[in-house]
Amino acid sequence: MTNAKTKILIIDDDRTVCTSLRLLLNKKNYETAAIHHPTIALETIEEFDPKLILLDMNFTIDTSGKQGLKLLRMIREEYPHISVILMTGWATVQLAVEGMKIGAKDFMAKPWDNKDLVDSIKSILSLHHDQSASITQSRGNISNDYNIIGNSEEMSQIMELVNRVAATEASVLITGESGTGKELVAEAIHNQSHRSEEEFVKVNLGGIPTELFESEMFGHKKGAFTGAYDDREGRFSKANRGTIFLDEIGELPLSNQVKMLRVLQERTFEPLGSSNTIRSDVRVISATNRDLAIMANTGDFREDLYYRINLLNIHLPPLRERRSDIPALVKHFIKNIAALYDADIPYIDDDTFRWISQQEYKGNIRQLKNITERTFLLNMKKKDLTIKDFMPCFNFPSQSVDQSSELNLQEMEIQTIKKALAKHNHSISSASRALGITRSSLYRRLEKYGIPHEPKI
Repeated sequence: MTNAKTKILIIDDDRTVCTSLRLLLNKKNYETAAIHHPTIALETIEEFDPKLILLDMNFTIDTSGKQGLKLLRMIREEYPHISVILMTGWATVQLAVEGMKIGAKDFMAKPWDNKDLVDSIKSILSLHHDQSASITQSRGNISNDYNIIGNSEEMSQIMELVNRVAATEASVLITGESGTGKELVAEAIHNQSHRSEEEFVKVNLGGIPTELFESEMFGHKKGAFTGAYDDREGRFSKANRGTIFLDEIGELPLSNQVKMLRVLQERTFEPLGSSNTIRSDVRVISATNRDLAIMANTGDFREDLYYRINLLNIHLPPLRERRSDIPALVKHFIKNIAALYDADIPYIDDDTFRWISQQEYKGNIRQLKNITERTFLLNMKKKDLTIKDFMPCFNFPSQSVDQSSELNLQEMEIQTIKKALAKHNHSISSASRALGITRSSLYRRLEKYGIPHEPKI
C-alpha cells in the first residue's frame, strides 16, 4: 500500500498540536489538513475527503470530552467509511470506552508517542484498504506454510483476514472453541509480519497464579521478594520487537487485567523491584474461547481492556460448521504421520471420508487429529483405512481390533514426537511443522514428557 496520497484530517483547537501533527505526518508522506473549530468539521470532511481523522475531544475549557463524542457521532453517521482516532490530554478510561463503542478505531492520550501514533495510523488504514489482489495471490501460502488447512468459504475468509492483518501492527483477538486452531492462526500472523524474524512469545494466562503474574509478565530483580534469588526476564521483555500471544486472556483475573491494560496502553512496564521504566515494543495477539463482550457487560472483564485488545477480531468456527474441510484435514494428518514413520500413505475411500465427516468432534481439530493419528498407528501395515478401522478410535465397538494392540495415548504421543525429532535432527521448527503443531506447543510437550531436544551437530 502506498500512502503518498492518503489524506488525514486533524481536528484540534490547539494550533501547536496541529502544526506538530502535520509536520510528523507530512514526513511520512501523508497529505494533511487541519481545522480548529468543530462547527466546520463536516463541511471540511466533504471537501477534503480524508481517509482518516485525528479528532480532539475538547474544544473549550470543558474537559468532559462530550464535544468530541458528539462530533464523533456525527462523523460516524455521515461518513461511516472514514476511520477516526480520538486524541485528548484529559484521557479517562470511560471516555476511551465510550469513544470505541461509538466507532473510533483507537484512542491516543496527549502527549502522544510519535511511533505509536504512526503505527496506529498505518494499521488502521491498512485494515480498511482494499487488498483483494494480494489476498488472492497469497491465499494458498498460509495453508501450506502454517498448517492451516481448509478450502471452505469460512476458512478462505479467515485466510484472507490473516493476510490483511499480518502487515499491520493492529491488536488482534482470536476467538473460538477449544481445539479450533487459535494458536496456529496467531503464529501465521506473526510469521507473515515484519516482526517474523523476532520472537513469538506464547503466554497461557490461565496457567499463571495471580501472585506470580507481574513476575512472569514483567520480570523481577534479585531480592524483589522472598525466593527471588536471581534477576528474571519477563515475557514482555522476551517478546520485545516481536509478538506476544496472550492465550486464554478470558481467564485473567480482574486484579491483573488493570496491570495488563497499563502495559498495552502505555507500552511501558517496570520489573518487580526496579524503578527503571522499560519500553515495550510488541505486537499483541490475544485468544480466548469465552465471550468477552458478555463478560465485559457483566463486569467480569474490563471494557477498556476488551476494546484495547479487540481492534480486529478473527473468529474460528468449530469443526461442525466446516465439515467440508474434514477430508482435507484427515489427509494432512495422515500424510504427516506417515512421513514420520517412513510409511506408505493408506488409501481412504469416499464413503469413509463421508462417515468421518458426519461424526461429532467436541474437541474440534485437536480431537480429529488425535483420532486420525491413532487410527493410522493401529493400522500401519494396512494399505487401506476403512470405517471399521476408524470406529474404535471414536469409542465405537468393533470386533476387528485386537485390544492388546492398542497403544496408550501418552506413549503414542511420546513415540511420535521422538520420531519427528530424530527425523529432523532435533530441529524444533522442522519437527513441529511435521507434527502439525506450533513450536510452543512442541516445547510444552517436550517439557511435559521430559524429552531431550538439543540439536545434534
